[in-house]
Amino acid sequence: MKKQKKHIVVRVLSGSIAEEMEIEPGDELISINDQPVGDILDYHYLCNEEYLTVVIRKPDGEEWELEIEKEFEEDLGMEFENGMMDEYHSCHNKCIFCFIDQMPPGMRNTLYFKDDDSRLSFLQGNYITLTNLKEEDIQQIIRYHLSPINISFQTMNPQLRCQMLNNRFAGESLKKVDRFVEAGIELNGQIVLCKGVNDGAELEYTIEQLTRYLPNLVSVSVVPVGLTRYRDGLYPLEPFEKEDAIEVLDIIHKWQERIMEKYHTHMIHASDEWYLLAGRELPEEDNYDGYPQLENGVGMIRLFMNEVKEELAHRKGDDRCHMVSIATGLLACDYIRWAAEEVRTLYPNVTVRVYPIKNDFFGEKITVAGLLTGQDLEAQLKGKELGERLFLSSNVLRDGENVFLDDMTVEDLELSLQTKTGIVKSDGKDFVHAILLEDISSGREKQPYEVKDYE
Repeated sequence: MKKQKKHIVVRVLSGSIAEEMEIEPGDELISINDQPVGDILDYHYLCNEEYLTVVIRKPDGEEWELEIEKEFEEDLGMEFENGMMDEYHSCHNKCIFCFIDQMPPGMRNTLYFKDDDSRLSFLQGNYITLTNLKEEDIQQIIRYHLSPINISFQTMNPQLRCQMLNNRFAGESLKKVDRFVEAGIELNGQIVLCKGVNDGAELEYTIEQLTRYLPNLVSVSVVPVGLTRYRDGLYPLEPFEKEDAIEVLDIIHKWQERIMEKYHTHMIHASDEWYLLAGRELPEEDNYDGYPQLENGVGMIRLFMNEVKEELAHRKGDDRCHMVSIATGLLACDYIRWAAEEVRTLYPNVTVRVYPIKNDFFGEKITVAGLLTGQDLEAQLKGKELGERLFLSSNVLRDGENVFLDDMTVEDLELSLQTKTGIVKSDGKDFVHAILLEDISSGREKQPYEVKDYE
């Protein structure tokens, strides 16, 4: 039997019910309405009721039974030493496309953690393979009706899925999707496409099979495998070329038309990277079905372009004069330059230097901004004209911190370059405000191919 983890309170919010009930940091939560609390989902579910009996154990061992009457879904105001209130569920697969297996040695331990946690799928939008999903996890998803759940399909060919995930149960685990669909759970999907493995006819088969899950399956993104220079001893994958990207887009567009005609949705979507590699125009906004796959880089550039246009549409411009700079990955550099020029049509005296940064750390095949490191930024921006401010996308940093993937801080970079640095969200409105040196909102979203830390 699994040992029950202690839930120690580390913070009590000011003005909360917990403060009123004299709950303090160091107290232990024992139960709610006579039910043990397994994790954060259990906690929130049990706390939803208007009448609660909460048992708290004080550090000296004394137990308090607290009768609480509150509003429905009102939070108690306690925070715990482990944000999940349980251990994170790690991945036991050895996927041929795994990005974490391609990380260089010597980085902090949290960057090597492979999560495959259904709770993070619901709470943070992470994708799960289903292979590490236990019966109790399935029951929890169905009992609490957690939606959406995000699934890494890769392929609907059971044998091929076993090979790609290096797990003999990977094909059988697809049957779990049927249980979610029967329970009315909403799903999103992801296909990491590997050249010569699950593309071509296999991709066609996978898309066809996935249509069985409509309308519960809201969207599926197709993203190219990311290949770093640290692949010694790993499966010999090759990068996609322009002709490959054209073939992938042709398949996806064909299926979009079929699915739209029958189900009035596109369901299957290509990430922006395919269009840039193929040299094709990005689809219009209506093709993205409300952008459900932004975090996988699907429609991010189109949305950004539209937001820039919308922000500039109600401006008259002026003669302000200053210079700023932007550093970004190679992938979206041309679109950042386009956006800067759009701003300059109204503000012609504002100079914007856009610097594409080659990813020497992970290898030049990695072109997204979210995997740029402080040392690459430092090396390639040294001696450049940076103006009054250097702007970076918020996705280059760890969540909630001013730290790059290589542990360099924003302050370190500022000191080295002798330039003040601004961190900008990925939306077009904030971009315009930033390069015009206007106040911008703070915040950070999860971005495509982001490496996440769990502590």
